[in-house]
Amino acid sequence: MSGLYDNTLAAPNRHFRSFLDAIYVLLLTLPAGLLLVSPVSAQSTEAAHTKTGSILGAVADTNNDPVPDATVVLQGPTGESRKVVTKDDGAFAFEDVAPGIAYQITVTADGFAEWKSSVTIEPRQNKTLTDVKLRLAALQRAVTVGYSSTEVAKQQLKAEEQQRVLRFIPNIYVTYDPHPEPLTTKMKFHLAYKGLTHPSFFILEAAWAGVQQAANIPDWPQNAKGYGERFGANLAGGATEGLFSNAILPSLLHQDPRYFYQGSGTKGSRAWHAFLAPFVCKGDNGKSQPNYSQIGGLLISGAIANAYYPSSNQGPGLVFRNFGTNMGIHVALGLAQEFILAKFTSRGKH
Repeated sequence: MSGLYDNTLAAPNRHFRSFLDAIYVLLLTLPAGLLLVSPVSAQSTEAAHTKTGSILGAVADTNNDPVPDATVVLQGPTGESRKVVTKDDGAFAFEDVAPGIAYQITVTADGFAEWKSSVTIEPRQNKTLTDVKLRLAALQRAVTVGYSSTEVAKQQLKAEEQQRVLRFIPNIYVTYDPHPEPLTTKMKFHLAYKGLTHPSFFILEAAWAGVQQAANIPDWPQNAKGYGERFGANLAGGATEGLFSNAILPSLLHQDPRYFYQGSGTKGSRAWHAFLAPFVCKGDNGKSQPNYSQIGGLLISGAIANAYYPSSNQGPGLVFRNFGTNMGIHVALGLAQEFILAKFTSRGKH
């Protein structure tokens, strides 16, 4: 009986000691396990970090001028987002961007319409966005309350009046805006007035009179009086052409007298665009149409020249010679606008 009692008491003690031994082993092995797990976790985090990339870019307006202080937001598909502000040169950057995720990038700035795009990068890729161009908010008709085409045209015209080649020669008959508003009749006459009263107009006609004097055309004498007659005829011809081609006929026919700078595409397409400009223009409705204003203005100017040119030079030949010469000059000027003058033209701000 006594032996049975001793065995009954010993059984619980053995189980309790086994439980204590298990706890003791667990306490000994847990720190070692943590030490093993921690490096693995750190290595996984480091490996994931080395696979990230970056998104770079620069924000500019439609004239390629940088837009500082613009807000750039990078948002992931689950709603997480990051935000940066552009520097003085319009540059921005997002570092440590996870690859393989379709991000939404949004750019906002005061006075400009919102710009959005989606972007995805590859592991370790440094992706540069080159097409972040902001348009004036006033040009977004669908979202702007109280939109006024005339007011926007005034702003655009004001900027065009400030355009100068080499900071002196006006280059006001070219628009660099891809979607300019049509000019009113008053604006067309104002533009013609600006062009015909600037000193460069008189300098150009005086230089052309010198060329004519050297070539002994038209049939005026080779003296100071002859040069004065050539200079006066050039002023009259330039004034009549400017008024009829750039103001009177464009107002009556609802055509735009400006050159629409293309600036993109192949060199061949740009050259063809410049070559066609004297023959094809944009109407006030935005559609291309025959340039009746340019053609008619040159013919009218040539016909009026018969009233003050020497009698030996008068007749239909004078009209068509002047027409052919001036159309050739306009083709050459269009090519210069497309490939040369844009690089040297300082542009005004809207």
